[in-house]
Amino acid sequence: MLAASVEQVRCPTCFESESRVVDSRSADEGQSIRRRRACSSCGERFTTFERVESVPLLVVKRSGPAEPFDVEKLVEGLTAACKGRPLTRDDFERMAIEIEDAGRAVGAEVTTEWIGLQVLDHLRSRDPVAYLRFASVYKGFDNLDDFEREARLIKIAQPADVSGDTDQL
Repeated sequence: MLAASVEQVRCPTCFESESRVVDSRSADEGQSIRRRRACSSCGERFTTFERVESVPLLVVKRSGPAEPFDVEKLVEGLTAACKGRPLTRDDFERMAIEIEDAGRAVGAEVTTEWIGLQVLDHLRSRDPVAYLRFASVYKGFDNLDDFEREARLIKIAQPADVSGDTDQL
């Protein structure tokens, strides 16, 4: 049932608001529905598309303003932070999309701090060296002790490898 404030689709020929659907099918790989309609007044046939409206995920910056989440911006940041590591652009794109999906589950807004923690979680399990590099910038390491502490935490969290080597740092 349509709400009273929603207008009906109008015929592009006579602008009549009454039409009937004569055919519906999936379009855009399931992202929309294509509907063929026939105008009740003039009989003209026309096509409409129904899509889910996507509300942008907003990222609240440390300085205060918010901007739309940008997958490409996150991928570029990951590429720079993980240069020389065995992670691919596809890996970074998957991480960015997973982080965006997790952000949408949290709400309409996330902070840059939340995104940074999500990146750390993803890198920790995929590439501990990339994790340590990213953490050093994100957490603002000041000295060697910071690196050693974080490396120790990574090693504790990692399961022992198949050779049985469980030496701590």
